Amino acid sequence: MIVVDANAAVNRRDGAVIDDVLLAIRRPLEFAARNDYANVMALRGLERTVERVIDRGLSLARDAAARERLEAIRAALAGFDGEGAEGRRARVEAARRLLDAPVGAPTPQAPPAAPQRVESPPSAPRVPARSRSPVAPARRRTAATAPVRVAPAPAGDPMSTPLQFIKGVGPKVAEALARKGLATVEDALYFLPRTYEDRRRPVRIAAAEPGTRVVILGEVVASGVAFFGGRRRGYEMAVSDGSGVVHGRWFHPPGGGFQSRFPRGTRVLLSGDLQRFAGKLSMVHPDVEPADGGGDAVHFNRIVPIYSEAEGVPQKTLRRILKSVVDAYADSASGSIPPAVAGELALLPLPEALRAVHFPPEEADTAAYLAARTPAHRTLIMDELFALQLGLAMRRRGLALEPAPVLRGDGRLVDRLRARLPFALTAAQERAAREIAADLASGHPMHRLLQGDVGSGKTLVALVAALVAVESGYQAALMAPTELLAEQHYLTAHRLLAPLGLEVLLLTGAQGKAERAKVLRRIEQGDTHLVVGTHAVIQDQVAFRRLGLGIVDEQHRFGVAQRATLARKGERPHLLVMTATPIPRTLAMTVYGDLDVSILDELPPGRSPIETRVIWPGQRREVLEAIRARIARGEQAYVVYPLVEESEAPELANLKDATQAAEDLAQALPGVRVGLLHGRMGADEKESVMVAFRDRRLDLLVATTVIEVGIDVPNATLMVIEHAERFGLSQLHQLRGRVGRGSKASACLLVASGRRTEEAARRLAVMERTTDGFRIAEADLEIRGPGDFLGTRQSGVPDFRVANLFRDQRLLVAAREAAFALVARDPDLSDPAHRGTKEAVRRRWAGRLSLAGV
Repeated sequence: MIVVDANAAVNRRDGAVIDDVLLAIRRPLEFAARNDYANVMALRGLERTVERVIDRGLSLARDAAARERLEAIRAALAGFDGEGAEGRRARVEAARRLLDAPVGAPTPQAPPAAPQRVESPPSAPRVPARSRSPVAPARRRTAATAPVRVAPAPAGDPMSTPLQFIKGVGPKVAEALARKGLATVEDALYFLPRTYEDRRRPVRIAAAEPGTRVVILGEVVASGVAFFGGRRRGYEMAVSDGSGVVHGRWFHPPGGGFQSRFPRGTRVLLSGDLQRFAGKLSMVHPDVEPADGGGDAVHFNRIVPIYSEAEGVPQKTLRRILKSVVDAYADSASGSIPPAVAGELALLPLPEALRAVHFPPEEADTAAYLAARTPAHRTLIMDELFALQLGLAMRRRGLALEPAPVLRGDGRLVDRLRARLPFALTAAQERAAREIAADLASGHPMHRLLQGDVGSGKTLVALVAALVAVESGYQAALMAPTELLAEQHYLTAHRLLAPLGLEVLLLTGAQGKAERAKVLRRIEQGDTHLVVGTHAVIQDQVAFRRLGLGIVDEQHRFGVAQRATLARKGERPHLLVMTATPIPRTLAMTVYGDLDVSILDELPPGRSPIETRVIWPGQRREVLEAIRARIARGEQAYVVYPLVEESEAPELANLKDATQAAEDLAQALPGVRVGLLHGRMGADEKESVMVAFRDRRLDLLVATTVIEVGIDVPNATLMVIEHAERFGLSQLHQLRGRVGRGSKASACLLVASGRRTEEAARRLAVMERTTDGFRIAEADLEIRGPGDFLGTRQSGVPDFRVANLFRDQRLLVAAREAAFALVARDPDLSDPAHRGTKEAVRRRWAGRLSLAGV
């Protein structure tokens, strides 16, 4: 009969809980303590992290001693975020002493901070006589080695099988994987390695260079518990291959019988980053496996996949889990590409591609895997891009079948507008106007993107389209993302259209109740020809008498559902979306692949080029001199800051703010008329400041990024952007576009405030090299990635799991051609051979095809 000691079981479980919690706290403290606490001031938000982790530990631990230890660590770090360097160091040292105390021992009090003597590790690891330590990591069962719960997989689609049913996944690991977005077998199959490591050919220790990642084959010559930095307990293993010795060091001793698996004399494979520490070649927390085949072949003697980190799941555990998933379920995966099309594109079967990408074959080329250029990668990328383009093709087909008002104007209003303009439209504007006119007269909904660089004249093209709608007896609406931009569009439209006898009204959320009611009444009665506004235009109480054209400016700031609401405001009105953010062709083909695109690729005549320079710390005197010189010539300047007022947030503590800067510049530049503009000001106040600047009653406008769009002052010839390294390239390009709008030579100074990092220098150098918005957009896409570049989550397009739009441009073109050709042959995918394709597209788009009208 087996007698179960309940208290011992609780203590063992609590020990495992405490180990996990302490490890989560230990990591940031180790970071802070590096190089004699050189990083202690770089640690941000530690108290919040500790609170969250300890609360989780307290919710799981029942042992009183364990709970007492957690509360002591919480107390030791309380107030850390507000301390200076010495105070932070003292708290970190106190917390580390608490962390290093054995579980089960009395909780030590956190004494006042005192310098801690750091001992160098011994030349050979010393094993204390008391070999059984209270922490006994060998007794602890990790999630990877615990007995697997046997549970039936759910019936139905194998791809929907929860990961908790996979071998090696216990409740704790399943919870950690879910936080990473890995809940089902399908999630895991498409959780591809972020990189690979070639562990097929070990190197000789004598030939290995510190600072590189290497695999060593050798014999364990010493191993055991070691002490790093006073009482800091860890584990060390010395491995020799006859040409030298490498010391593997583990600050948190691994569990799972680690020490007993590698006694002296064991031949092992050791993999990690090689460094020289205290005169010895060392690896910190390396991977280690027996070299005699008794270890896990997933981790050595092959090209090994390296996955992005899932907190709480070691890389080895993650690799084993994914090997189980791939072995058991890869054959159940079905792709979006019909077999005939896959054959034409020379693709591998999808299960074969999944197996090869996760666990490369023995003869694989490492360089090809690192570049994602293998046949297996190509197959998975094409499968994802094909499903995406197929959905876009079906969206476009759905639009082509719907009826829409036929808008054929007689030209009387358009001709009168042209006659009043002091300039002729550019060839690009004329081309875009013709393309839009053809769409409006087609009898099917226009779904067009008007894309043009800053100052290319998009608004004028949109107003010409609005006049075609008015000539046909319909109303038009122009929606902008901010009140400031809506007000600017209203002023422009009113100035150009009111002399033609048209009523243009502004509708925003800031209007008073009486004024708003009057505007709504005139819209409903049909007295208003063009409504300009913010999101207020699409609210339920706004009823158009006869809306024929909706125009959306800065479209990437609106969600797809908001554009859909505008499209439902009339009898299936036409929709024109505009952007001044240049979109690389690959991204436009993806996010807007169902739109027709008109591009304004030339600037109106008379525009001057903008000279751009980066100003690094130490060159700031040049900024004031440049401002003085411009204003002395009768020109005007902008200075842009990222903040309205000083922030208390630690990460923003060193940033200058526009409010204080306006005062400082007024003192530094006596006689210069300085204005302030930011988003917290009321609409009337903002308009008053902008009009004063436009009318030259202000010389210098200090502002936030509220001026990114909508202000057109030809006499402004200097743009100064403070803390330029904190802005994205596209936003810098938009801000720069506020100058150079007249015939005078203009300049932009990008003032960097932080340390000159390689990344900051690279990004700002792009701005110095070119003013071509499309080149800048390509660089921005490469640096930031497609998701951040344009907010694709709002676009109604599925996220990418495999493809990289910058890397896979040629594959995107091929996938688009194949997908659109298939929809042309089988518009409804009704052919039995396309049944799997139809299901794959349905799953990939998850109902978003219903938004075809937007």
